[in-house]
Amino acid sequence: MKLSFSLCLAVLLCGMIAAAFAKDAPKFKAVTTARDSVHWEDYTAALSSAKKDQKMIFVDIVADWCIPCREMEKTTYRDKQVVETLNKRFHPVRLNQAAEDTIQCDDKRLPVNRCFFNVWNLQAVPSYVLIAPKGLSILTYSNGLSADQMNILLMQFLSKEKEWIAE
Repeated sequence: MKLSFSLCLAVLLCGMIAAAFAKDAPKFKAVTTARDSVHWEDYTAALSSAKKDQKMIFVDIVADWCIPCREMEKTTYRDKQVVETLNKRFHPVRLNQAAEDTIQCDDKRLPVNRCFFNVWNLQAVPSYVLIAPKGLSILTYSNGLSADQMNILLMQFLSKEKEWIAE
């Protein structure tokens, strides 16, 4: 009984701390301009630019309550190589998974949250969608990544760039 009460108390306290943390957590911003950070673009503008310059679109999908998303913002997306690769070789876009803004995902116009679940078949954040310049999704991936892991993933994407852009 004593162990059960202690366990319940610990779970309750953790829940209260997590709720307080989420309430005070900063919301993700769509665009940043600092030199040491990714220059997130507007999704629709990135689709338009990609058709002209033939760069792939890297979509980072986050949620305000997502702790790994916040951690990646502080570490992975501040790594010099990650920042340089995303800013120079891709159109980087950040979308909030719960957003109700309507976007073009593959051949459909849907709210972001419907693209997330129904078109891209994602279930967790952080998630990433790689989109070809023609606007069709190439692949999706879900998992928090360190800077080293993100650099490897981006290099793998770029190794297939010519093949994927041709599609």
